Amino acid sequence: MHNEHRRIETITDLYGCDVFNTSARRRYLANNVFEALEDTIQNGVPLEPTLADQVAQGMKTWALEKGASHFTHWFQPLTGATAEKHDSFIMPDHGGSCVSQFSGKELVQGEPDASSFPSGGLRATFEARGYTAWDPTSPAFVTNAYTDRAVLCIPCAFWSYHGEALDGKTPLLRSQKALHAQIERVGKLFEVERVQNPVITLGVEQEYFLIERRFFKERPDLVMTGRTLFGIRPARHQQMEDHYFSRIKPRVLAFMAEVDRRLWRLGVPAKTRHNEVSPAQFELAPIFEEQNLAVDHNLLIMSILQETAGEYGFSCLVHEKPFAGVNGSGKHNNWSITGTDGKNWFSPGQTPHDNAKFLFMLTAVIKAVDTHAALLRSAVATAGNDHRLGASEAPPAIMSIFLGEQLDEIISAIDTGCSIRGRANGGCDMIEIGVDALPKIPRDVSDRNRTSPVAFTGNKFEFRSVGSSQSCENTNTILNMIMAEALDKMCTEMESRLEGTESHKDADGHSREFHDALKAVLRREIQDHKRVLFSGDGYSDDWTAEAARRGLPNIKTTPEALKAMIQPETVALFGELSVLSEREAMSRYEVYRHAWEQTLAMEGGCALDLARTFVMPAALRFEKKLAESLTRSQALGRDAKTRLKAYNQVADLVDRLYNAMDAMDLALQSETAEILPALTVLRTIVDKLESLSPEAFWPFPNYGQMFFNYGAAPQA
Repeated sequence: MHNEHRRIETITDLYGCDVFNTSARRRYLANNVFEALEDTIQNGVPLEPTLADQVAQGMKTWALEKGASHFTHWFQPLTGATAEKHDSFIMPDHGGSCVSQFSGKELVQGEPDASSFPSGGLRATFEARGYTAWDPTSPAFVTNAYTDRAVLCIPCAFWSYHGEALDGKTPLLRSQKALHAQIERVGKLFEVERVQNPVITLGVEQEYFLIERRFFKERPDLVMTGRTLFGIRPARHQQMEDHYFSRIKPRVLAFMAEVDRRLWRLGVPAKTRHNEVSPAQFELAPIFEEQNLAVDHNLLIMSILQETAGEYGFSCLVHEKPFAGVNGSGKHNNWSITGTDGKNWFSPGQTPHDNAKFLFMLTAVIKAVDTHAALLRSAVATAGNDHRLGASEAPPAIMSIFLGEQLDEIISAIDTGCSIRGRANGGCDMIEIGVDALPKIPRDVSDRNRTSPVAFTGNKFEFRSVGSSQSCENTNTILNMIMAEALDKMCTEMESRLEGTESHKDADGHSREFHDALKAVLRREIQDHKRVLFSGDGYSDDWTAEAARRGLPNIKTTPEALKAMIQPETVALFGELSVLSEREAMSRYEVYRHAWEQTLAMEGGCALDLARTFVMPAALRFEKKLAESLTRSQALGRDAKTRLKAYNQVADLVDRLYNAMDAMDLALQSETAEILPALTVLRTIVDKLESLSPEAFWPFPNYGQMFFNYGAAPQA
């Protein structure tokens, strides 16, 4: 339990204090070791094995001072969660005592049993050997510092015995390498001054629900599946829009403060916290970080939210749709690129040169999303997210891009080869597409579109379709990969057009030939891919019809979406960019498809058990009570029409419930695709029974109790 009277620590005292960050490395490592490790982190230069021992010694000393007794290779198998195996630092000596020991080999490589992790056919169950490999770009950290639970966590990649990736981090790092190479090409093409390596940045907003722990324990569906399989929306829910950004209740605020404190200690830059749209729904948003680190930190955020919730009497739900009829939860994947000049290349610049580069990058995103819309949809395909996407609360399953009115005008001008002028209020300068100069583009030139899956928001692209329970690894791997391919093709065409040309450069440092080539490339790509641009209401039926006319895919289910992963062109792209081998790509399809099947089987089985052992007995008790009331009325000679109607209604539902349970039993023995329709029928009947039953008869806490009965005051 939390300590209400602990010393108030400042953010600067807390931030990163449990991370083996640059400051800690400088303090605990010799200068030559520190410099070598920084070169490894910043530039990917391999660390000499002899120096790994010295890094391990420094890291061990630091961790022991934090109270750590164990270390673990913290890795991310294809379960969507993290994994760890704890080893103590102790090594017995001959005198019956022990010493602490941690070698470079133990730091760099571990060997967890890999047999029971998802592999999608990459290995058989009896092939148990797997390896974890230290990722020095994501700093080690200590969890539960200064307690008897303190553990040194070393972020790692996870490989099979034969060198195949069994995790999400490995392809993410590979995709970063592929995209970095293309960013370097863009830098050379636009002749920007190189001051640093490219950096892909990411900020992941996390939505979640909090309910009282006692209610969670009384809902076996929440315990087993993370969502309510039965339940009706109460008369009051989110329609008054009074929860969004409202005052945070005291115990919830105490929980949030503790979450922030724990995250800050681990160097997670938690920035924003607020009430979300649905009752009992909240959001946490961090500041942008390097992409690989941000993905690791989002996994820590989910873990700490759930761990801390229990200490405050809550349960934290990160399922995409824990409650029917109200908003579900997602995570907004804010993705951007800092180029070799140290500037954000998705941020409109102050010079025509910067804006030429900005429009080149912008066009590459348009090309990437349109070319690989189905693959991008597959990156957010889960059983939970299928309930959320397109439900008038989240972006539709149709992948489109929102740019805003002014950028739409600029893209249209490039498309048509026309010039446009800024608005009378001075919104932008005169725009000439061609030899003179591309425009100065102001920031925040438009409203936001919350219905768009991919929205430009001033200096980044916000991919809003990611599910709240998902790891962001696969999503960002796909984003990096399709962007790398788009830049590769556009750079290749530019280089081909400029080959052998040499003429006087104008004021922005580029020749007329360069501007002509840029104009031609941008115009052709926009003409080929402008169908993906949409600024209207993504929730509307009109957009669904319009998207169909444009030929945009509308992929509504996970099995359909995952097929994009194994299309020949996708598998080839994975291989060309060295992100996944053909076997690795096929294995991921099998893992994700199996996860969908297992989720539906689990939900169907749980629903059937609950209907049999909770709902049916409750319904029969209520039916009996109505029958007794009907019999008494008839015995007294009173008009029993109303009571008879009530009894018949419930009795009919009981009969239908028996049939629905039999149908679910058959569906569970048949193909997975039959489970969801059977579950829908079963839920409809159970929810109708709940709407008719007195609360005293119903076996579960209802939505109203879970939505509004929480967070009144801090626990003692």
